[in-house]
Amino acid sequence: MGFSADSSGGGSHGGQGSWTSMRFLTRRKLVDSSHQKTEGQLAKELSVPHLIGIGVGSTIGAGVYVLVGTVAREHSGPALAFSFLIAGLAAALSAFCYAELASRCPSAGSAYHYSYICIGEGAAWLIGWALILEYTIGSSTVARGISPNMAAFFGGMDHLPFFLARHHIPGTDMVVDPCAAIVTLIITGLLCVGIKASTTVQGIITSVNVCALMFVIIAGTYLGFKSGWAGYELPSGYFPFGFDGLLAGSATVFFAYIGFDSVASTAEEVKNPQRDLPLGIGAAVFLCCALYMIVSIVVVGLVPYYAIDPDTPVSSAFANHGMQWAAYVINAGAFTALCSSLMGGILPQPRILMAMARDGLLPPLFSDINKCSHIPLKSTVTTGLVAAIMAALMDVSELAGMVSVGTLLAFTMVAISILILRYIPPDEVPLPSFHEQSNDSVSSKNSSISDRRCDKHGEVNISASEDIKPVATKEDMRIHCPLISQHFNIGNHLHEGHRRKIVGWTIALTCLGVLILTYAASASNLPRPVRFTFCGVGGFLVLSGLIFLTCINQDDARHNFGYSGGFLCPWVPLLPIASILINCYLLINLGADTWARVSIWLAIGVLVYVFYGRTHSSLRNAV
Repeated sequence: MGFSADSSGGGSHGGQGSWTSMRFLTRRKLVDSSHQKTEGQLAKELSVPHLIGIGVGSTIGAGVYVLVGTVAREHSGPALAFSFLIAGLAAALSAFCYAELASRCPSAGSAYHYSYICIGEGAAWLIGWALILEYTIGSSTVARGISPNMAAFFGGMDHLPFFLARHHIPGTDMVVDPCAAIVTLIITGLLCVGIKASTTVQGIITSVNVCALMFVIIAGTYLGFKSGWAGYELPSGYFPFGFDGLLAGSATVFFAYIGFDSVASTAEEVKNPQRDLPLGIGAAVFLCCALYMIVSIVVVGLVPYYAIDPDTPVSSAFANHGMQWAAYVINAGAFTALCSSLMGGILPQPRILMAMARDGLLPPLFSDINKCSHIPLKSTVTTGLVAAIMAALMDVSELAGMVSVGTLLAFTMVAISILILRYIPPDEVPLPSFHEQSNDSVSSKNSSISDRRCDKHGEVNISASEDIKPVATKEDMRIHCPLISQHFNIGNHLHEGHRRKIVGWTIALTCLGVLILTYAASASNLPRPVRFTFCGVGGFLVLSGLIFLTCINQDDARHNFGYSGGFLCPWVPLLPIASILINCYLLINLGADTWARVSIWLAIGVLVYVFYGRTHSSLRNAV
């Protein structure tokens, strides 16, 4: 799976010329290559409480105050809590995968970074470009929803101050929302101060939202016991829509868990990433799932599911019991939830841009790190300005579905990366040109180190440095360069070449089976014989791949991949394959309109990569 690609020699091998010319799509970088050539470094200021604040704040948006009503009325009924539980377990599958990769490869870039290391440059560019779209539209959508919640404190939209109120431009369908732009710029300015200050403020804002949810839980529980939990005393039982409705509700509320991946994007700013990142990701998902379930239990118990107001389910449930004033507390929680979610949406994107610029796929200005605040200042300002302009001038609610594409693609690639890491870890990593240029300058400086690492025959000793763990190579090489010896574990693995090809094809066919199975399961317009045939073929491929990967041993080289001592994803290969299956099913069911819009954005990304990223990549002269 690893390739040592020299793009300059693309078409010199006859029949293999076309494949060789495309090898740039599969070239992969080192785990720590981003640190090697960057002068400025991000400040390591974050600990577990900061990460939990980022994860919970980015995940629990104002949607929880609306989502419970819609899903209960249309899908789950009184079993809404079970829908949140199933969705939480599905999100935990991706969280486990993120936790291992974040602790092994603790650099900025999140899923983009992991894909570049494990899969290749082409997949990494696809994920990075999709994440840019996700965070931009997601931030703009959240910002657009702030003014209606703020208006509740002023008595309605008509009573907002002029500089905050929405204005319709005559002769057009455009509605300008200055409040969305102002709040976005304020949050961007806060993020420019520094990572510790901004995460502290986000933690305070998130705490206000959690307090509002705790009020809903405590006060709602009191009202429930006082009124006898009328919502659960129904002749239709707890599952009025059946098991299918329960699963449909789970698919809908799954997107309420999107946000914990923001924690992984700050990996380079964590003091102890091997310990803190898995704890932060796991705790954030657990707290969000617990809050969602308890709130849904309370709200559905106060009012029968068919009588819940779909627009204001929580406040209307309290109003039915004579607590109209509770709406102010709930509006305060929704407002702070939006602000925290907006901050969590803007925070990761500059780090994605920085990681891509470090690798040469975007202009270098995005990789500049401010010496005072130790953040990617230019990327942060650019992200904030674009989000503010879109939030002020465009109603991006129709584009909100595009946010899910980037997230689900990232979740899928992260799960695939876990399979690759465990069974066929990268064994041939291209040496970037900046390493090659620095060979002469560092060789004399490190000659004594080289001597200590070489045995009496002149071969490189396989022991690694304390900070950087080596990756395994497939061939038995004699390496005398001390710079290379820090990154390569030398040994003869030629006998494993055949095994690696078989496992690589098994993973590829398993992913193909997932696509066939999920498409056939979703394509209700296909004739039944064709649909069942596709389901059978896809199911056979997935099941065969799962059995094969379960029966063979995982590659021992995985122990030397990246940083050791961190979290290990359990139940491999079952867990990542289940994650791929769930994410692909949700991707296919996003709708044709969403995919049409996303395809345009991805097509633009292909052009940017072909004409800029491919020729400016730090691995373009890999040897």
